Amino acid sequence: MPSSRPRRSVLYVPGVNERALAKLPGLAADVVILDLEDSVAPQMKAAARERVVALLAMPRRDDGPELVVRINALADGEGEADLAAVLPAAPDGILLPKVAVPHDLAVLRAFARAECPETGAALWAMIETARAVADPLAIALAQDQILPLTALVLGLNDLSVALGTRLRPGRAAFLPLMMGVLAAARAGEIDVIDAVYNDIADAEGFAEECLFAADCGFDGKTLIHPAQIDAANHAFAPSNDAIAAAEAIAGLFDRPENRDRGVVAHEGRMVERLHAEAAGRPLARARAIAARAEAVTRDI
Repeated sequence: MPSSRPRRSVLYVPGVNERALAKLPGLAADVVILDLEDSVAPQMKAAARERVVALLAMPRRDDGPELVVRINALADGEGEADLAAVLPAAPDGILLPKVAVPHDLAVLRAFARAECPETGAALWAMIETARAVADPLAIALAQDQILPLTALVLGLNDLSVALGTRLRPGRAAFLPLMMGVLAAARAGEIDVIDAVYNDIADAEGFAEECLFAADCGFDGKTLIHPAQIDAANHAFAPSNDAIAAAEAIAGLFDRPENRDRGVVAHEGRMVERLHAEAAGRPLARARAIAARAEAVTRDI
């Protein structure tokens, strides 16, 4: 199953922006993506790389946000320079953009084996190409011991250009593709993160899109501004009602009278063993979120 570690809010921060990087301590984002790709101008790539490596070299706590580096595409040369610099600095993850087929992941892993075989980083894959959404399952199942795949990240801005599909409020035209990516992630037992919301000023629209993505089953959302963190954290956290319901059925089959049963009645509904087993995930997620909130409180 996907990780119980919360990835509700996944904030992009330009690797070249010293002011934004300095504000990271104390932010309540579950994940920070240190971006070396789209948000960094070509002439600033080397400077951004140096700043990200310097940030990764600073002491980090286990209960802090995950630090993931979005590298440039390997095909343009910058991606290899990014990997060679950041892998020894021990990021929590590497986000590979423009993934099309599993071979793209294999190329990155081959480079990592040659440059930094002891890396403990995970691999995140951007799903933003026409080829990727045509067969996301092949990507989600492309696992390896080095840089194990841990999350798929939707990139609908690039995908809308690739497909010629207009990205409108509600994203109706993209919903079948979004659910296909989600199903692939679940089949691969990895997390899946929703795309960014482009209108920073539209807090209400952002909150609605977060709730919709959470209803669809996404684990979190990528963000482009710290002001979006709280709404994302709220939307992708189990509600109090969901936690209470999970607590009520999680131990049903541990009771002596139910140990030999496959189905039991509980509060007027039938509960199967798979429901009781699934109840453990929101409970684990709620515990992880509580621990994350405690860590943020200590940093404030």
